[in-house]
Amino acid sequence: MNKVKFDLEVYTYQIDIVGHLSNIIYIEWMEIGRLKLLEAVGLPVVELTKKDIFPVLVNTNITYKNPIFFGDKVRAEIWISKLNAASAIMEFRFIKNDGILAATGYQKGLFITGSTGKPYRIPNEDRKLYEKCLLET
Repeated sequence: MNKVKFDLEVYTYQIDIVGHLSNIIYIEWMEIGRLKLLEAVGLPVVELTKKDIFPVLVNTNITYKNPIFFGDKVRAEIWISKLNAASAIMEFRFIKNDGILAATGYQKGLFITGSTGKPYRIPNEDRKLYEKCLLET
């Protein structure tokens, strides 16, 4: 599987004063991507939270390459580039209109135990599931 890919809509309310997609929307799209990745590996966030396990973000980085405008078609890709004991680095690409790279980014996420707030080490059986989306760079 490696990459999880999905299409995104651009709505008029997402356009900023300059006339292109607002920077904050990329962060929203990254959230959508993380949820889709967890679903794709078989560990949806709803099931994790029932076990008192919560994904939290440590870092977000976005590099903007080409602006996205209302009417553009956008394809997102997400994958895991590094899987640690309790954290992972997820990489993103946002591609518009048949192959134009609009932005790249990455986020470092950490799992915590909700009741303690301490890092939750990923068990081996779950690591195997996350490895479906592991594409080390």
